[in-house]
Amino acid sequence: MASYLYRQTTVPTSEKKFTISTWMKISADTSVEKGIIEWYRSANDRYQVLIDTTGKMRIHSQVGGSTGINIYTDMLFRDPASWYNICIHNDTAESSATDRFKLWVNGEAQTFSTYSYTYNGSNINCFDGTSGDAVNVGVRDETSSKFFDGSLADTYYVDGSLIAYTQFGQTDSTSGIWKPNLSPTISSFGNAGFHLKYENSGNLGLDSSGNSLNMTASGTITQNVDTPSNNFATWNPLIPQGLAYANGNLSVTHDASSWKTAYGTLAMSGTGKYYFESKVSALGSYQGIGIVDAEQISASASKFGAESRGYGYKNDASKTNNNSDASYGATYTTGDIIMCAVDLNAGAIWWGKNGTWLNSATQSEIEAGTTTNAGYTSISNSYVYLPAVQIYGSGTNQLNAGSGYFGTTQVASAGTAPSGGGVFEYDCPTNYQSLSTKGINSF
Repeated sequence: MASYLYRQTTVPTSEKKFTISTWMKISADTSVEKGIIEWYRSANDRYQVLIDTTGKMRIHSQVGGSTGINIYTDMLFRDPASWYNICIHNDTAESSATDRFKLWVNGEAQTFSTYSYTYNGSNINCFDGTSGDAVNVGVRDETSSKFFDGSLADTYYVDGSLIAYTQFGQTDSTSGIWKPNLSPTISSFGNAGFHLKYENSGNLGLDSSGNSLNMTASGTITQNVDTPSNNFATWNPLIPQGLAYANGNLSVTHDASSWKTAYGTLAMSGTGKYYFESKVSALGSYQGIGIVDAEQISASASKFGAESRGYGYKNDASKTNNNSDASYGATYTTGDIIMCAVDLNAGAIWWGKNGTWLNSATQSEIEAGTTTNAGYTSISNSYVYLPAVQIYGSGTNQLNAGSGYFGTTQVASAGTAPSGGGVFEYDCPTNYQSLSTKGINSF
């Protein structure tokens, strides 16, 4: 997304020693680099942390036109379904090259394949901290096209100190997953340090460090409820159907006369009731929205409704399963929002359009598990199901699994929210959950 946060820097406590920590959920687009944070005066004077086109994290520094630092991680950042916590210790005064830059990802120490210094190997300034230079979050090379496409949370820059990575996260004793520590002990942020919580929707650049070094938004930055504490499903670009993904993978686009399917990143299994919405941003020729067994996903061009455990609702007012269509509901087109309720306890699925359930179904019977007017019944809960959309022609679809956005457009008027969290355009049926980690874990 062509947006980022920026401000003019103050003279830092140190240009050699500092800590950077943030949580990030990335897209899988490898066509451009993804800038995370930078100090920028010009192409000859800059310090940057970014994900390059190979999927590696790169730390790059130039002062006065000479490359002082250019290192790459061995680790690849390619998972668009998960949140990463990164913590960087930067201290060029250390005598050993391997001690000058340290990185932890979700609590695990990482290695760098290349340590490259072209001048003054140790004790170098990583950037020129002259007052008035730019500090940017979410872009590389300031106003270039190398924007961070994804989500950021809890971004720290601690000037002049090395803060233990365990201050920013901890291992959950039950799940073993690395989770946020929302109250790290930081005695001083230094002169130029800041902390962005992204909690104030009217001022996402609000600095919570106490330094009052607020940032300004360039472009449109959206705030949603997808966080490291509650991770929401998006479309999954890692399944190679040749589709184009954007807006943090909430949008998927097809541009040819063939069937292709996009699949979600989180699954429904066992017992449970789930609700999600899908907006037809551009119809193309045909679209179908529903669920499919994860064992029946295809790496080649396909339509999920052709599978024996694929259940979809198409724009021509038909439902589809096992490559067989039957009359159902109403037609839909560009701009329509499709609702989908999946009850794995009852083995049924319902669809709705723009706030009205189809096939004479009602909200109360869906909540009660009465399957008389369901789209399909006898859906086995012995399988794991993913949300799916099949597109023929030049069409775009946008998934809202509870994040509160269709692409970059916020829901117009939020309906009743599920107890596990999530924001939808229409009322989520009672006892149904969003496709999120809290939603899945509530059953």
